[in-house]
Amino acid sequence: MLPKSLRPLLPYLKRYRWGYVAGTLCILFNNGAWVLFPQVVQRAIDSLKFGVTTEKLRIVAVELLAVFAVRAIFLFLTRWILIGISRDIEFDLRNDLFARLETLSYSYYQRMRTGDVMARATNDLNAVRMLLGPAIMYSANTIVFTIGALAFMLALSPKLTLYTFLPLPIASVLIQYFGHRIHERFERIQAMFSDISARAQENFSGVRVIRAYAQEDAEIASFETANQEYIARSLKLVRLMGMLWPTLELMLGFASALVLWLGGREVLLGHLTPGGFAAFLTYMMQLTWPIIALGWVVNIFQRGTASLARLNEILVEQPQIKDAPQARHLPIRGEIEFRNLNFAYDGKDVLHNLNLRIPEGSSLAIVGPTGSGKTTLVDLIPRIYDAEPGMVLIDGRPIREYSLAALRKNIGFVPQETFLFSDRIRENIALGVESASDSQIHDAAEAANIATDIESFPEGYETLVGERGITLSGGQKQRTAIARALIRNPRILILDDALSSVDTHTEDKILNHLRDVMQGRTTIFISHRVSTVRNADRIAVLHGGRIVELGTHDELLALNGYYTDLYNKQLLEEELAEV
Repeated sequence: MLPKSLRPLLPYLKRYRWGYVAGTLCILFNNGAWVLFPQVVQRAIDSLKFGVTTEKLRIVAVELLAVFAVRAIFLFLTRWILIGISRDIEFDLRNDLFARLETLSYSYYQRMRTGDVMARATNDLNAVRMLLGPAIMYSANTIVFTIGALAFMLALSPKLTLYTFLPLPIASVLIQYFGHRIHERFERIQAMFSDISARAQENFSGVRVIRAYAQEDAEIASFETANQEYIARSLKLVRLMGMLWPTLELMLGFASALVLWLGGREVLLGHLTPGGFAAFLTYMMQLTWPIIALGWVVNIFQRGTASLARLNEILVEQPQIKDAPQARHLPIRGEIEFRNLNFAYDGKDVLHNLNLRIPEGSSLAIVGPTGSGKTTLVDLIPRIYDAEPGMVLIDGRPIREYSLAALRKNIGFVPQETFLFSDRIRENIALGVESASDSQIHDAAEAANIATDIESFPEGYETLVGERGITLSGGQKQRTAIARALIRNPRILILDDALSSVDTHTEDKILNHLRDVMQGRTTIFISHRVSTVRNADRIAVLHGGRIVELGTHDELLALNGYYTDLYNKQLLEEELAEV
């Protein structure tokens, strides 16, 4: 039965159980040969009283060579099998960890820092691998050899064996004490490592902001302070580990001195042969490394279990948004309806009793002040967030009747914050459409009015965009993201303020291209610009989580409300810009 702290590893241990069986057999043969070594020494020394001959020396030499050959072969096999299994489980764990992270909802990443997740996927995973490889191997070697050696030592002298293992109860208490302290300190170290990783990741991602505000020295000082705390915690652990091993060695030395004194007397009294005494001392020397290794294993075990607990927090995390039992892979035409929609986020009401129907193939523009709930409303369509059942419908069906794969495959979404991967422009546009041809990629780029820019680059569509698209301008990133949405040929297209970083001339070009693309598909625009939304089939004005105005551009101007004020302000801004 596995300890509770190791139970998350049970599926992986079962998967490689036959490998562990083979490794156990190798451990038995390896330690079996090693246990016989003192027996060869004993017979060689005891035979000296009958004289030394070449034949005796040849036999002893062959026996010793055989012992070391068997031990070498099975020691190699033990390490190859058990360390190999630890690498295989590390591979499986890393894949499972990444797969779980890919399924988790947005809310998880809002409360977890990227650096913390990365620390768990690297440092903690390595500590678990050490637990599954070296810790298991050295523990098994220590147990098997100690049992074998103990049997022979009892046969040689029960009294000396008792004196040899006399310090063990004290060692057990010390190991328990040190193990608990090591576990606590390593947890604190890993938490600090996560903080450092998160701080570094934020600095690298926000390098433009840091330089723009001349915060390099402040961030360096802050990082140094965190690093000093990490070093201080690490040194506390090192000091604790430094006390564990010498303490075990001291107890072993005390036992050795006691056995040498009392064992010598046993030989003088004729209760023990010189060869038997030499064999007994050899067993003691052979037990030195396993006992010292025990302290190292305790350290690895405590580190590994602390890291496993942190990894398991991710592995047991369940996505808040997943396929409902009734979900099916249904075709989507594109009609969207919000029915008596109420939505709260983190306890704060965002949308209130909202009713809106968007016919299939039509276009809807949404405008409104910051914080009115525009982005939240469109996030409910691909189920980035989940509304209550029955409040969001597609083609007359509750949205949860569609599988997430079917739903999101039919939606082209360009969010407010444009994200590009550190890859070629070609791969960024063709994301999720692996079979996309060069002509399809070009057509999507042309529709997003980014083709000319891309073709002006020395490497064209093979250009690397850098992390988060850092080598492109804000407008180029937005247009690349629009091309990525268009190449999917979605039934529903959502542009969440996706033209905010382009000038009005470029915006007009993109919209002209999009008019052809929008034919036959449902399109939703979110924008603060009247020029972006004025040609939509309908425009909804969202204010305080409610739709306060709904109609065409001309109909809303006639209402002389929020939309009219927005139009007049932007008209005045354009006139002032021309002066």
